Amino acid sequence: MKLTFCLLLSIILCTGILAKKHHESVEKKTLEEEVVNSDEKDELDLIAEDEAEEDDQEENSVKDYEELDREGGGYREGKSVQKHPCAKHHCGAGRVCVLDDKGKPACECITECSAEIDERRKVCSNHNETWNSYCELYRMRCWCDDGLDECAKDKYKHVHVDYYGSCREITKCAEDEMADFPRRMREWLFTVMQELAQRDELSKYYMKLEKEAEEDVTHKWANAIIWKFCDLDVHPEDRAISRHELFPIRAPLLAMEHCIAPFLDSCDVDDDHIITLAEWGKCLGLKENEIEDKCIAVHEKRPKE
Repeated sequence: MKLTFCLLLSIILCTGILAKKHHESVEKKTLEEEVVNSDEKDELDLIAEDEAEEDDQEENSVKDYEELDREGGGYREGKSVQKHPCAKHHCGAGRVCVLDDKGKPACECITECSAEIDERRKVCSNHNETWNSYCELYRMRCWCDDGLDECAKDKYKHVHVDYYGSCREITKCAEDEMADFPRRMREWLFTVMQELAQRDELSKYYMKLEKEAEEDVTHKWANAIIWKFCDLDVHPEDRAISRHELFPIRAPLLAMEHCIAPFLDSCDVDDDHIITLAEWGKCLGLKENEIEDKCIAVHEKRPKE
């Protein structure tokens, strides 16, 4: 779902960017399109690889656990085998779930990150520093959060990935572009929701929201906006989107859409590093009476992980 959303949103963004530059020569437009599409594919491929790797690790963790006995750290009751306690224990970026002395799940900083030679694996942080990988950046944050000796600088307690690739100069979002961005974002979200529905890649409840938006224009923007908020509000499901939860739409798109970062920052009105449903809706142009909390229904019908 995350990958498909990023891919569709990226395509829409790229189409908008190219249309805006229609006055330029055909040769230049063709070259720009090839470069953007290549970069886009590279970055989205990395997301897909990472998600597949995480799924494999979780599956293997549970499988290996089921093969262990008590001395090896497993739990067996007669012929039944309990699932690995870490299977549903979320630790967050830079951390990994391990079992403590009592066999309970606990989160620790990742001990080792894979050596990366692929330039596409590099990430740019909010400090405008290039890191070799997502893993290395968030491992450092974990070390600093836990007050470990490996922490290089205290500022890394709040380090996060700004976008994929080495740090580069990002064009400043002009005032008129920022003013128009909520409208563009609403259209992108509805178009992506519509496309996912046509591909039958939405849950039943999401499909219901999309159909309602199609049939009643008064629900068009509100349903798409609230759908995406609920979809991003995952770890934890607390009606607030953290910077990390914004990662799937911010990091892959920032290099292609220079207004996405300042726009999302502007949504955090009280600057507390989270965006509430009310802030999200207002930021995207909804009226107060249009902002309805549908996340309980959405999460109850979310496919089990």
